[in-house]
Amino acid sequence: MESRMGSLIAIVAAIVFFCLWWGEKQKHSMYEIDKEVFAKELESFVQELNSKNKELDSKNKELLECQHRYDEIYRVYKPIVDLDEHIKHREKQLQAIEGDISRVQESYKSKRKIYDELKAKVAIYDEQLELANVGIYEPHFDFGTSEKYKEVIKSNRETQKEMVKQQRAVIGGDGWTVNGSAATGAKMARQAKQLTLRSFNNECDAAIANTTWKNFDRMESRIHRAFEAINKFNKTNRISINSEYLTLKIDELRLVHEHKLKVQQEREEQAELRRLEREEEQLRKEAEKARAEELKLQNLLAKIQEQANHSQGEELESLKAEIVELGEELKELQRKNDRVKSMAEQTKLGYVYVISNIGSFGKDVYKIGMTRRLDPMDRVRELGDASVPFYFDVHAMVFSEDAPALEAQLQREFADRRVNLVNYRKEFFNVELNEIKDKLLEIDPNVNFVDEVEAKEYFESLELRNQVIEMQKTDEMPDEI
Repeated sequence: MESRMGSLIAIVAAIVFFCLWWGEKQKHSMYEIDKEVFAKELESFVQELNSKNKELDSKNKELLECQHRYDEIYRVYKPIVDLDEHIKHREKQLQAIEGDISRVQESYKSKRKIYDELKAKVAIYDEQLELANVGIYEPHFDFGTSEKYKEVIKSNRETQKEMVKQQRAVIGGDGWTVNGSAATGAKMARQAKQLTLRSFNNECDAAIANTTWKNFDRMESRIHRAFEAINKFNKTNRISINSEYLTLKIDELRLVHEHKLKVQQEREEQAELRRLEREEEQLRKEAEKARAEELKLQNLLAKIQEQANHSQGEELESLKAEIVELGEELKELQRKNDRVKSMAEQTKLGYVYVISNIGSFGKDVYKIGMTRRLDPMDRVRELGDASVPFYFDVHAMVFSEDAPALEAQLQREFADRRVNLVNYRKEFFNVELNEIKDKLLEIDPNVNFVDEVEAKEYFESLELRNQVIEMQKTDEMPDEI
């Protein structure tokens, strides 16, 4: 049994050894075969590796170039990035500032509203402050003369006195008692009413006395505010100013103001009438002078004719020539005399003129007026006296048998372009010269019209001023002149 077992083990060991030997032999044989293949694959791998290395070198080179470009771009772009960050920071600051501005504006609006309210209140009582807007006064009455206004003002004040006398100006205060005494209460009520009336009258008198065209609205508001304030103060006393009395005071304010305006208007009308009277007086003097010259010339002509009747030869021929010359002169004088006489007798005869003064009033401002003077240039020279710095230029001088109508027709044509829209006696118009010319030629095609603006002294003054400026620029102007 044991020997059989040993034999079996030996056989198994022999088989194992044989298998190991055979495996080593096969392994060695396969290794010899794969070695050549491996060598070829290794050579191919090395070649491929070299190729990859070359590609890698190329890629590295490209990468280095890209890195270099990136560095250049970053060097250029970085300030832009920084600027962008700076801009974003500034935008945030700007938004914060805009928020502050909005808050300040809202605060300003609220404070401005309060200020305007206070300003309006102060303006009513302070005559020296030009705080209220100047409005155009619309008349409430329409009386023809200042005397009529005086009569109505007097009647208004008499009505006020009657209300005070009847104790209707200030009402209320009934049933007062002091320490149970009705008599003492009535006495105190009368005193309170008198004090109320005096306060209100003082406010009204001050407003009426200081009213001008610039502050009328303020003065009217001042009276209303005094009425409200005094009544509010006396509310607990059950005393108040009668609203009818307030109406009388407002009417008095308006009447006094319109009376001043009417007086000024009448003064201007009287000044214009005096000017026309002076022109008519001048025409009468011119007519008398022309008549005297005509008579003088007629007497001289009669003497020469009488002398010619007793002369002969060369002396006669000389006298005849002198008679002819004096005859022509007499005819011309008679024509002038007839014209002067006609203008003196007929108030509508006169000249309508169109004049300008660019140095005083600027471009495209023209005066369209009328004069009845025998020499209309006297009126132009009068207008260009010391009240304006330069003389007027005459563009048209039209003789008319109805000068007032012609003047009115021209002025109506350009009424919407008057310079002074309040006082129509100021006959200046902001209009182009061609428009006036076309209208005049439409009325009278034979009008002699001058288009050019000479303004000699004005343009000479401009030139002198320019020369002074040029001298100052070039330091040629002496320190003292």
